[in-house]
Amino acid sequence: MKVALVAEWLDAWRGGAETSTLQFMHHLMGGGVELHIFTRSRPSPTPGLHVHTITGAAMTRTRRSITFARRVQRLLKEDSFDVVHAISPCMGADIYQPRGGTVAETIRRNVAIRRTVTGRSLKRCTSRLNFKQRYMLAMERRLLAPGEGPIVVAISDYVVRQLKEHYGLPDRRIHKVYNGVDPDGASDEERAANRAALRREFGIADDELAVLLVAHNFRLKGVRWWLEALSRLRRESERCVRSLVVGRGDSRRWHRLAVRLGVDKVLTFTGPSNRVPAFRHAVDVLVHPTYYDPCSRVVLEGLAAGLPCITTRWDGASEMIEDGLSGFVLQDADDVDGLVDRIQRLGDADLRSRMGQAARRTAERASMARHTAGMIELYQSLTPAGA
Repeated sequence: MKVALVAEWLDAWRGGAETSTLQFMHHLMGGGVELHIFTRSRPSPTPGLHVHTITGAAMTRTRRSITFARRVQRLLKEDSFDVVHAISPCMGADIYQPRGGTVAETIRRNVAIRRTVTGRSLKRCTSRLNFKQRYMLAMERRLLAPGEGPIVVAISDYVVRQLKEHYGLPDRRIHKVYNGVDPDGASDEERAANRAALRREFGIADDELAVLLVAHNFRLKGVRWWLEALSRLRRESERCVRSLVVGRGDSRRWHRLAVRLGVDKVLTFTGPSNRVPAFRHAVDVLVHPTYYDPCSRVVLEGLAAGLPCITTRWDGASEMIEDGLSGFVLQDADDVDGLVDRIQRLGDADLRSRMGQAARRTAERASMARHTAGMIELYQSLTPAGA
């Protein structure tokens, strides 16, 4: 089967959607798919992968995205593919898979971050004036317009709801294939070595509860509320709670907030790191108090590593968590009381152990291998030969 995959970016440092796409590509090729990727990135040479790198000069990033979409459309017409699978918006695709969820929901949840009515109103106005957002929203409306159009793959029930609420998309055009991650293949020895090395590096004692937060967009992922909760925990808990925040967000303003809240001595902003799997082995709990995630890789990978995870209902990955059994699901990112309560409960080592075991079992239902098998089945249903 010859498949064209349209993904404007394939750089893992950009975030979870790009990392998912890279893993998905390798699983597709392992499944015997002849894969042609159309992208602006320059991925490492891989046997069997056909890379079509799209370049083009333009004055702004948005104009470059527009140029990319137009050139891909033209190139797709010059060749013949069994399936055209667009992860980045592309007219003429057979399948559209918005790994980042819908643009409409992204805008709405970014407005929800603002804490005042005035702030939310101002954010709505600036969103309307944002040229890139207007372009992306217009493209999305064309792809999801009523009538015939591409099959839209939703990576969670949350994304299914977005498609219906914002666009009234009928069931016949929605196909859910739950997001997936590769399993944590580290041995017990590797886990123990990573735990010892990183705790030593960051001065975390064996008897201290270590909590990990991984994010690039600190505001969207609720870093403020985690700092507030950590401040409460420092005052109210008998046991010392330490935290590592891993990601490329600008930490300066957040460090100032940490100082004001009195948690700068128990919190470390590590910056971006390619050692995130090792960080998961070093800690006891993962928190992800996000305002918006269509289906967070951070949480799925945390579950796969056997970590009790705390996230919110605004994260599609929360659908995998049995609240109180394999993790905790909060109603909102700013539920500081809820964060404090769940962390205090997880001070119990027996509870953490039971939740960690349940988390691993849960993650088995969200493997990238299973995700890829579901996508190949969809490809086959769209080819003349059928499944």
